[in-house]
Amino acid sequence: MMPQLSTLDDLDVEGRRVLLRTDFNVPLTAASPGACMTVADDTRIRAALPTIEELLRRGARVVLVSHVDGPNGHALSMRPVAERLATLTGATVPLAPGVTGAEVRELTERLAPGAVLMLENVRSVPGETRNDPRLASALAELADLYVDDAFESAHHAHASTEAVAHLLPSAAGRLLEREIHALSAIVEQPARPLVAILGGTRLQDKIGLVRRFLGLADVLCIGGAMCVPFLAVLGHRIGDSLCLTEDVEQARLALAATARLARLELPSDLTLEAWSEEARSRRGASHGFRRPNDDVGLDIGPDTAVRYAAEIDGAATVFWNGPMGRFDLRPFDAGTRAIAEAVASTAATTIVGGAETVPAVRACGLQGRVSHLSFGEGAMLEFLEGRELPGVQALRRVAFTAG
Repeated sequence: MMPQLSTLDDLDVEGRRVLLRTDFNVPLTAASPGACMTVADDTRIRAALPTIEELLRRGARVVLVSHVDGPNGHALSMRPVAERLATLTGATVPLAPGVTGAEVRELTERLAPGAVLMLENVRSVPGETRNDPRLASALAELADLYVDDAFESAHHAHASTEAVAHLLPSAAGRLLEREIHALSAIVEQPARPLVAILGGTRLQDKIGLVRRFLGLADVLCIGGAMCVPFLAVLGHRIGDSLCLTEDVEQARLALAATARLARLELPSDLTLEAWSEEARSRRGASHGFRRPNDDVGLDIGPDTAVRYAAEIDGAATVFWNGPMGRFDLRPFDAGTRAIAEAVASTAATTIVGGAETVPAVRACGLQGRVSHLSFGEGAMLEFLEGRELPGVQALRRVAFTAG
């Protein structure tokens, strides 16, 4: 069942301080060594604008809390994000000198209705990832209400995504609400036929999703390197393609499953990379599965792409997660591009999600032709697998208590 969440419609925000948790974990770049960092891709910031702008329009005093990770998980300053948000909204977005404390609290108290303040990176505080109740209490002192719009972080029980929701009247922002609605529709009563397209590198990472869609979808199409263990189980020669022993066992169990609705579709051809020097002329060649042992499958082949596109064309609902090959390397991006074109062209309801899949759709310029883009890879996968998301669960419990 779709979680019953409080939303912005349930909150009176006028003149009140709203602690808004967003996911602004965007890539940053510098024009040259030592230059100031700027936002390289503002997609996640733009996705949060409907909630931010509605709160400002309704006279809320908005206190933004978020994070941005650097190399090795190092917490970077939110300053470039604040500057980009100011450009997008036309509002002044001052950056607080920290996350909590007397000085920060005073800044929130001085905020005018319709104004916004951004806190520094919440993951620079050790208690955040430990779901520290003391940090949650300190965050709660900065606001009168709490709104969570960070679906990407909803699978983490952190102080700013879970613990603080129990201390203030809380609700889901428009982005989180939209994510839950779109994904719930897939697992509850999807328009059929439901076609799922799953790709990626390791089957182990997505075996839960494979099992889920074997029992939920009408057709399940597998691509990317995660198709190789299935092909190995079926006796095909896989050359030097990535295929770990544990993935083969997972594929064997999935193929042996009997209680499933989905028709499982696997590649009938692959686009290959030949690693030996004498075989370099075969780079990008498409074959079935009778091939030299030094070949590596790096993409679904054209026949498979046509077959998967036909399944998408006949669907009423399409879910796609994971590229079909090495999308970052030509010609092994062809399969992913073919799937993106098919998803954009179908009349079906289309839900596309994942850290690699959404950028692939955007690279093809097709993001405006998809029904819903989900930015939360981990949260999305866990939700579709049927697991509780701590951030969403906290909002639901608050909603029930308030009711």
